[in-house]
Amino acid sequence: MNTKLNVAVAAALFAAATGAQAGITIPAGDWTLDIGGVVNAYYTNTRVSGDATAGYATLTSGRGSQDALNGGGDFNRSQSNITTGLLPNYLSISGKTRQNDLDVAFTISINPGSSTTQAGIQNGTAGASRTVNQENRQAFLTFGDASWGSIKLGKDLGIFASDAILNDMTLLGVGGGAGGLAGNTTTLGRIGTGYIYADWKAQVAYSSPNWNGFQFTVGATQAFDAINVIANSATSTNRGGNQPAFEGKASYEWTGDVAGKVWAGFISQKVEQLSAGGGDRVTAFDIGTTVKVADFALTGYYYDGRGLGQTVQLNGGFDLNGKRRDSKGGYVQGTYTIPGVGTKLGASWGRSTLEANSGDSIATGQAGKDLKDSMWTIGAYHPLTKHLNLVAEYSDVKSEVGSLDGKGKTVSLGGILFF
Repeated sequence: MNTKLNVAVAAALFAAATGAQAGITIPAGDWTLDIGGVVNAYYTNTRVSGDATAGYATLTSGRGSQDALNGGGDFNRSQSNITTGLLPNYLSISGKTRQNDLDVAFTISINPGSSTTQAGIQNGTAGASRTVNQENRQAFLTFGDASWGSIKLGKDLGIFASDAILNDMTLLGVGGGAGGLAGNTTTLGRIGTGYIYADWKAQVAYSSPNWNGFQFTVGATQAFDAINVIANSATSTNRGGNQPAFEGKASYEWTGDVAGKVWAGFISQKVEQLSAGGGDRVTAFDIGTTVKVADFALTGYYYDGRGLGQTVQLNGGFDLNGKRRDSKGGYVQGTYTIPGVGTKLGASWGRSTLEANSGDSIATGQAGKDLKDSMWTIGAYHPLTKHLNLVAEYSDVKSEVGSLDGKGKTVSLGGILFF
C-alpha cells in the first residue's frame, strides 16, 4: 500500500515528489496494515504592510480576521515562526483485506500541530480566539471491487476542488498564511489565492472503476454553515445547511512522452437563512489540467461559484442581506526537476476574487468593491533522501479591496519527512 497520509494526498503527491512507495506494512491475519505519516517543520519570516482592512493579508499579520471587519488602518510589521507547513504532521493507520469477493479497507489518522504561541498551552485552546492545535482528518471505510468501483463511508478529503490542492506545489511547503497561523496545524499554501479549500468532510461517495484512464467520483457530503465573516460589519448572517451537499468530479489521465491529467468537478448545497427563513443554493464548478513533458510540468486551474465564498467554502459567500456573492479564481504553475539531482524548482501565480453585490461593502468604505487575493510563489524542493525533502520557498501575497491593499511576503526554510 502507498503511504497513507491520505489516500488522495500522500500517494499522488509524495510519490511524485520523491519516488517513495510504502509506509510500514504489517501482515495481521486476514488484514494487511499500513502505518504511515508525515513530520514537517519550517522556519518562516513574514513581513506585512499596507491596509489591515484589505482581507487575506491579515492572516499573515498575526492580527486576526477582526482587522478585516473592524478596520485597523495602515500597518507594517515582521513576524517569525517555527511551525508546520500546508501539510500537518500526520500519523495514519490503514488496513485492507479481501472478503466475500469485496476489497474492504479503512483509514484513521491523527494530525498534531508543531507549534504553540502561549506558554503553558501544549494542546487545545487558550481563549475563544485560539484554534485547537490538533485535528482528526480521516476516519473512513471503503468496500468494492475493481469490476464495479468502490463505496466510501466516513470522513476524508472533500471531492470538489480536491485536485486543485493535490497539484499545488506548496503542499510540500508553506505558501501563504505563515505569520498569523502559528499554533494551528497548518498554513494556507495557495488556499484562497487560486482555489477554495476542499476541506475534510463526512461523506458517502462512489468511485467508478478506472476505464483506461477515465474515472469519476460522486457523493453526498456533510453540509457546511455559511457564516458571513468577510463583511463591513461585526454582525453575521448565519445560513445553515439542512440537506447534504452534493459533489462530484471526473478525470482522464494518460501516459506517454506527453503525459498528463485533466479534471472537472462541481458542488451544490442548499442553505437556509436561520434567522429569517428562506433559502438559496450554493453552486460551483472547476476545471484543471496538468501536463508533463520530460522533466517539465505545467498546471492550470479555474473555478467559478455562486455563494461559494473565499478561501474556505461558504466563508463570505453571502452578503449581510442574505444575497449570494459570486466568486472565481485560478492558478498557473510550472515546475522543472533537475535530472540526476531530483531537485524540483517551481513557480506559480494565482488569484481568488470575491465579487461584491450592489451596495455591499466587503471592507470599510469600499461599497461595491471586489476582494482580490493573489500570490506569487517560487520554491525549491530537494529530496535529501528517499523520504526526506528540504524545502525553500518565497511567497508574495497581495489583498485588494478598492483603494485598500495589504501585502504579505513570506520566506520559509525547512524539511518534510514521509514514512
